[in-house]
Amino acid sequence: MAETSSWFAADVATFGDRLAGAREAAGLSQEDLAQRLGVRLTTVQAWEEDLAEPRGNRLQMLAGMLNVSLKWLLTAEGDGLDVPAGEAPRPAPAAAEALADLARLQAQLAGLAAEIGAVERRLRLLVQQEV
Repeated sequence: MAETSSWFAADVATFGDRLAGAREAAGLSQEDLAQRLGVRLTTVQAWEEDLAEPRGNRLQMLAGMLNVSLKWLLTAEGDGLDVPAGEAPRPAPAAAEALADLARLQAQLAGLAAEIGAVERRLRLLVQQEV
């Protein structure tokens, strides 16, 4: 990944443009990304069309899954893409598969972290009710 380039600079590209470019560079369709994030296809489409923005936890998951920095997704500064996906070299199939596996595991981990947080909150409420 490279520093901000003219292709995805803040004055040229929107959040949605950077998200779409990073998704394409990762070899994911909108449907794939939606499924991995646990959101609807229309949600990803709205993000890419700049009609809506993801919440913080989804932003973090997006950055990890797409192998770009959170700062780059939001501001075009930091580690991100330097050329459009169609012009970037594709990783070898074995490397692409390993990256896809890693992204899937990161998404699962983020989902488990959210579940753990929900159980923790529920447990705290139960403990407070018993006191």
